[in-house]
Amino acid sequence: MVSEVRRPLVAGNWKMNGTTASLGEVDALAASLAGVTPACDIMLCPPATLIAPIKAAVERHGVPIVIAGQDCHADPGGAHTGDVAAEQLADAGAGAVIIGHSERRHDHGESDEMVRAKAVAAQRAGLISIICVGETLEEREAGQAGDVVSRQLIGSLPDTCDGANTVVAYEPVWAIGTGLTPSPQDVGEMHDLMRRR
Repeated sequence: MVSEVRRPLVAGNWKMNGTTASLGEVDALAASLAGVTPACDIMLCPPATLIAPIKAAVERHGVPIVIAGQDCHADPGGAHTGDVAAEQLADAGAGAVIIGHSERRHDHGESDEMVRAKAVAAQRAGLISIICVGETLEEREAGQAGDVVSRQLIGSLPDTCDGANTVVAYEPVWAIGTGLTPSPQDVGEMHDLMRRR
């Protein structure tokens, strides 16, 4: 059996952190990476307010870093106060968007169906979807990890997703801020399960 070699992707999600005061650090980082060929794909996910200036810094230094939004609305526009359309992210310079992050699923009650609609919107706008899936500690301890992640995958992935427009990020919710760390075996088993889906 031939195994496809996947190029690693390292993504940094800034969450609700960073202001224009952060731009000097980003510019210095981009300058330090100029001319370097990274061994992995690099993605920065700043708040929407910083996408355009960070994209400009990355382009100014010719650094191969993809800038991503942290969420998008399923609609291309309309009366959705505080939301950002995928088309707006693309217009600001984003090349990708995180969708279905555990914090969005938990804090905003986002369902698999909502995640799927957002992924379709991202594709419509020409963005790569980074679709997050993962189980809580309670689900893991109840032996439901595989079922939860399978359900999220099946419910969240659009029919038109492929390796060019979609990245699936396994986000073990039980390991976030708990001091618990998934073993390489835990992650490997979940990746195997996801690939079979």
